[in-house]
Amino acid sequence: MKVRIGFGLGTHTPSNDAARFGEVVDALEELRFDSLWLSERLTGDAPDPLVALGFAAGRTRKLKLGTSVLVLPGRNPVVLAKEMASLDRLSGGRFLPAVGLGAPTPVEHGAFGVDRKERAPWFDEAIGLMRRLWTEDQVTHHGERFHVDDLTLRPRPVQQPIEVWLGGQAPSELRRVGRLGDGWLPSFATVDDVAAGWELVTETAAAHGRSIDPEHLGVLVAYSRTEVPDRVRSLLAHRRPDLDPADVVPVGLDAVRARIEAFIAVGASKFVVLPFDEPADWTAELESVQQALGDLQT
Repeated sequence: MKVRIGFGLGTHTPSNDAARFGEVVDALEELRFDSLWLSERLTGDAPDPLVALGFAAGRTRKLKLGTSVLVLPGRNPVVLAKEMASLDRLSGGRFLPAVGLGAPTPVEHGAFGVDRKERAPWFDEAIGLMRRLWTEDQVTHHGERFHVDDLTLRPRPVQQPIEVWLGGQAPSELRRVGRLGDGWLPSFATVDDVAAGWELVTETAAAHGRSIDPEHLGVLVAYSRTEVPDRVRSLLAHRRPDLDPADVVPVGLDAVRARIEAFIAVGASKFVVLPFDEPADWTAELESVQQALGDLQT
């Protein structure tokens, strides 16, 4: 099992400043992190993840480039397939998309222009069409939302096809991973959540005549250096009132390492660590994280 550790910026702001973001990207490459992951929030300070990852691709040669997660409902899947294929081609096959339904807020849903009840059907149709466009010529598709005739999309991605991971933890989301995903990347998850969720994912995949690579189980591990932020406590009190916030947000790098080791024990092998606290010195933070976790990579 190949354990890989990437670093996420979430909606932090260094990616808004070319010089600061460039320093973070350069440090991730130099310190040999596996990957950089950027989140999407239309109402947040972070830039569009595909644009920012394109910037990062031009500064690096080995660092993989992930979205955690990119919102699919509301986007034209043909245009998005072209954008993703272009990024994968220009980065030499380093693109790692994780996609989802969008942040659970009415403002974000409204901004993408898709009714809440329409998000899942939109997602299901779009992802299937995108995969065909990455691998087939003269694609014809007439679904409930999208229509194309004899369309051949170029350029083809280096990866054949691009592997698309999904997030989420609700039973409906886990079943969607099993039906449509190439991997699973949950966040705010306990070790038990991941073990039970992966079981449902793989059972659903088998029921649909599919199999998912056992090494395509990942976890996004958001951490704090000091304490669980109040905003996160409030969010978890609403979503997961049964949990101690420290069960899903480790405090300190020793706790991050222990949590990752526990996830590895239940089969996870791909990790994105993401700080809640924006450090005064990003390079120093990345060096500390690499020192604490780097030897876990196999």
